[in-house]
Amino acid sequence: MLHELFEHQAELNRRVGFDPKELRKNFDPQRAGEWLNNYLAAMSNEIEELRDCIFWKHWCNEAKQGKRFMLHDIQNARVEVIDMLFFWISLAQCVGLDADDVMDLYRQKLKVNHQRQVEGYSMASKDESDNKTVQLKDK
Repeated sequence: MLHELFEHQAELNRRVGFDPKELRKNFDPQRAGEWLNNYLAAMSNEIEELRDCIFWKHWCNEAKQGKRFMLHDIQNARVEVIDMLFFWISLAQCVGLDADDVMDLYRQKLKVNHQRQVEGYSMASKDESDNKTVQLKDK
């Protein structure tokens, strides 16, 4: 199913001027960075729209009534999450990833994250060196 999502997103992205298949074939870091920035800005906006589905402002009446962080618009929250999926796939495509690459890197990173939990992950002592093992296999 991830392949289908990536194909649909590539089709939509081509309509707005970004061709992920062409970028993957002839990788241009300048073009990739420009589109990455576009999609980061869009993703950031979707995150804020999702946040607005909860009563997050500590000064609002709902917070004063003990409802701070209550999810009050589940329908829109679900749509915002899907909007983020659109942009997440686009971000992956900007850095040259396809559906298979995502699954491969996800599985590798999942092992790292589980190992971090086994070892008592600490922000104070983290150095991210374990992320260096998460790499695309040569195709």
